[in-house]
Amino acid sequence: MVPDDSPLELSIVERLSRRDPTGLADAYDRYSTASYSLLLRITRNSAVAEDLLQELFLRVWNRSAAFDATRGHLGVWIMAIARNLAIDHLRSAQVRFDSRIRPIEQTDYSAISYKQQGAETILDNSRTVSEAFSTLNDNQRRVLEMAYFEGFSQAEIAKRLAEPLGTVKSWMRSALARLRVSIASGGVPK
Repeated sequence: MVPDDSPLELSIVERLSRRDPTGLADAYDRYSTASYSLLLRITRNSAVAEDLLQELFLRVWNRSAAFDATRGHLGVWIMAIARNLAIDHLRSAQVRFDSRIRPIEQTDYSAISYKQQGAETILDNSRTVSEAFSTLNDNQRRVLEMAYFEGFSQAEIAKRLAEPLGTVKSWMRSALARLRVSIASGGVPK
């Protein structure tokens, strides 16, 4: 998801801070598809994803005063709340994925992009993320998938992979650093 400083984005933030319902409606129109896709990806249950989507936008409405536009972008904040909701659901229900998740290279990133973006932007973002993930080794990719999509802590990942916690932390740090550099540069680092 590419951060957005557009006038529409700034208008949504301003209206949410004033508790204007049109701000919530526009935030929903702009971020519900991407949020639902993330919720569905994590929970693997459309009914749960729909319920969590409703809860997500209730939280956005109730916590809009806590959002600080100087610290980040609205879309990133909303997606972080969505991710946390999904992981909290999985943990509270003691639900774990029984099978391995689909490899990140097979993920359809166009399904989790903004509705308003053009096809070229979606493809560019998808390529950038795919290229960034292609720079990771298998261990780095797996720990990120387990942490982000399955909601495991680093200690849980270490236990499941039968690796020392320090090794898992090292893989995670190096993977995130590599992704950050790669995505920021718009391509694969040299």
